Amino acid sequence: MAVVIGQINFKDDLKLNLFRKGPKRIYVNESILKKQSEIKNYIRSVCFCSNDIDIVRSEPSYRRTWIDKVVSQLEPVYFDLIIRFNRLLKQRSHFWRSESFLKTQSSDIVESFDIQMSIISTRIFRRRRRALLKIKPYVEYWHNHLSKSKEQIDINYLSGIQNISPEEEEEEVISKKIAEQLLNQRSIESLTGKCNFGPHRDDVEFLINNVSVRKYGSSGQQRTFILALKMAELDLLTKTLNVPPILILDDVLAELDLTRQNLLLNSVGKDSQCFISATHLDKFNQSFLGSSQMIHL
Repeated sequence: MAVVIGQINFKDDLKLNLFRKGPKRIYVNESILKKQSEIKNYIRSVCFCSNDIDIVRSEPSYRRTWIDKVVSQLEPVYFDLIIRFNRLLKQRSHFWRSESFLKTQSSDIVESFDIQMSIISTRIFRRRRRALLKIKPYVEYWHNHLSKSKEQIDINYLSGIQNISPEEEEEEVISKKIAEQLLNQRSIESLTGKCNFGPHRDDVEFLINNVSVRKYGSSGQQRTFILALKMAELDLLTKTLNVPPILILDDVLAELDLTRQNLLLNSVGKDSQCFISATHLDKFNQSFLGSSQMIHL
């Protein structure tokens, strides 16, 4: 077993027990957390690692995971919404293939699923879209700062909800639209057993000068965009929560050219506590190393 001990804001004691087998255990002030997701109520962090480039260049699931992490730190209750939705989705898929449906062809249970899914989907949709609207100005700032350019960036939430205006916020209106589409795709879903509409199918679109960064962005543009996203996430959480999150940079300098490395290093550690992992110190300038505490492993 390994134990990690720390202190949060000089008032809450945190202890993490890690085991070779089985789940980890988290304690705050010697009390075990019933849900590990509750740790977000005590400590916030933004992590940037080399694999995060997939948020920009890879499939939609990476972007959904990213925006879900952002929202869950702004609103910890959001994590439970995602768990509830995934549970409903799994139960719904199981029902289509179950003996009870094959025998009865009853729609009552599906109606119940539709009602629950439309409500939870609406709450997920609204929170994701609000978070993207909040983070966009910070992304614009950091992208201009890191690229030294006049490129115009944009971020869009791509949802399968039809005939809904970008400004629509009424929960009842959105929920009704979702329920209608769940009903319309029911016949196909009964054959495939898969729900092809909902938050689990949505995407986030990143644009530079109205061109998709994922499809047409250069490697440098993609790296700059993901770095801007992460720094924007840090600023948004700091502004919203009035407490700067911990910034974790996991061997990211290898992914950046010298100019972007220096821009990043000159920006981190001023307001937030920052942990940086690296395999070589020659990437860092001496003034940065002189102001940092180094731990060799």
